[in-house]
Amino acid sequence: MFTTRPTLQGTFGMVSTTHWLASQCAMAVLEDGGNAFDAAVAAGFVLHVVEPHLNGPAGEVPVLLAPVGVAPTVLCGQGPAPAGATVAHYRGLGLELVPGTGPLAAAVPGAFDAWMLLLRDHGTRRLADVLRYAVHYAESGHPALTRVGATVETVRELFEQEWTSSAALYLPGGRAPRGGELLRNPALAATWRRVIAEAEAAGTDRETQIEAARRVWREGFVAEALVRAAARPTMDTSGERHVGALTGDDLASYRAGYEAPVTLDWNGWTVCKAGPWSQGPALLQQLALLPDDFGTGETAYGTAGYVHVLVEATKLAMADREAWYGDAADVPLADLLSPGYNAARRSLIGDRASRELRPGAPGGRPPRLPACVDRLAKTGNDDGFDALGTPPAGALPAGTGEPTVGRDGLTRGDTCHLDVVDRWGNMVSATPSGGWLQSNPVVPELGFPLGTRLQMAWLEPGLPNSLTPGRRPRTTLTPSLALRDGEPVLAFGTPGGDQQDQWSLHFFLAVALRPRVNGQPDLQGAVDAPNWHTDAFPSSFYPRGMRPGSLVVEDRIGAAAAAQLRARGHDVTLGDPWSEGRLCAVARDPRTGVLSAAANPRGMQGYAVGR
Repeated sequence: MFTTRPTLQGTFGMVSTTHWLASQCAMAVLEDGGNAFDAAVAAGFVLHVVEPHLNGPAGEVPVLLAPVGVAPTVLCGQGPAPAGATVAHYRGLGLELVPGTGPLAAAVPGAFDAWMLLLRDHGTRRLADVLRYAVHYAESGHPALTRVGATVETVRELFEQEWTSSAALYLPGGRAPRGGELLRNPALAATWRRVIAEAEAAGTDRETQIEAARRVWREGFVAEALVRAAARPTMDTSGERHVGALTGDDLASYRAGYEAPVTLDWNGWTVCKAGPWSQGPALLQQLALLPDDFGTGETAYGTAGYVHVLVEATKLAMADREAWYGDAADVPLADLLSPGYNAARRSLIGDRASRELRPGAPGGRPPRLPACVDRLAKTGNDDGFDALGTPPAGALPAGTGEPTVGRDGLTRGDTCHLDVVDRWGNMVSATPSGGWLQSNPVVPELGFPLGTRLQMAWLEPGLPNSLTPGRRPRTTLTPSLALRDGEPVLAFGTPGGDQQDQWSLHFFLAVALRPRVNGQPDLQGAVDAPNWHTDAFPSSFYPRGMRPGSLVVEDRIGAAAAAQLRARGHDVTLGDPWSEGRLCAVARDPRTGVLSAAANPRGMQGYAVGR
């Protein structure tokens, strides 16, 4: 199998992230004696600095962690809807969808508190030790990614005419950052320096300082600045200026928290995901839908039959996601993952590509889809504007929400991901996102904007994912952990919005089904393998479109396989050869202690490091 890079192997520590600077900073923490959780926190804050078009401090992060000798745990850093964020309030503003940008789309920020909780409970380093890398790059500058400047150019007019605080940071002198030139964020550096100073003033104990930093975020100068920002009338994707619902009480009452993962046993593996407030269980449903002989015969790895079955299983799982997942109602997960339910659903996978949205009836309960999804399922469209109404003049273009992957398969950026395993066997997988530079105006006192995760909730009462105060909007962020014989052996994930659990599924199966190399899983080969995605279900992002029957494949799949997929009824689009997925992965062999890592070459940005 051709690979772009070797799978890294060693015994000391391994890191894989979506940016080389974050990877190296995490490795520096390991070299300094820190553990995987210290390293993950350091990398997370560096990603806020070096990938500002993909994530920020006021975003969110789900974390899957496996401390040595302890069962895997989910740390939820997804904040809920503010107390004033009701369906009635948004409908009263004349809205049918939560805007894709602006303060109305801001959930309570969750990432900072989650990182602090991870550091307090599982790390060993002090706050200043893990933040110093982010402070350095924000203050002294880092070579800007070309895509940062390209993203700024897409919103230049908005920044210059409306979001002037963002223009001040990202369009100094009227020019967007050029690839490779130093990009500084002195306001962000000053924010972290002040947080550290106030935390250290609270006491000398490590935990005391971390708790003080949490209070500064939710009740101190950071909270005050965020509330002021939410109260400023701001132009959003509706074409109108709105203020947000976020208040000081919302920030003061939020705490990140732990919960048990959702798991599925499959062919000797146990796969762990976050709960149905994320899309994580969809990957488990996809696995549960596969026939026992999958990966052999007509569904041998990499064949058109293999891709066909995976795509059809994805459609069924994502239809269930839309009907059943969310934080505003009980989710029948036991039924959705049960053998009987999946056997019945498996029978729906035929030789032809389905063009229907077919949620199931777990436990005999009839599914309910949002009304606009019913329209989309009947009509289909590329971007959601036709079925949901043409946006008013001044609205931002489609896809302004979370930038994922274009319909042509070209990567335009998405979110971030990191995985770390240390020499003791601690393992962590995290997917930070939200609060990107194109989500909201930069808060000038802080150097970063609010997020927009509420755009994923529906403005229709009674749905599992209805906008509900105190409840989490269903997120696409979905890190993964896998175990063998009860031992954590693999941490992986990818940016990509709705594509995340499609690309992660393909990666995991490539690890599970393809031969090992030198006795170890071929992580880099699995990352590099030609990938695909479908948009045949409702997008989680404004303006919530779908394309029944769609299938984007990297053209490396080959002309013969593409022709066979078209013959099965798929609307195949050939993407660029390296356009689908941004996987990161680390692994550990419990028998030998050998650690492995791989990172995605697509976009020339993700890197693994280790020794």
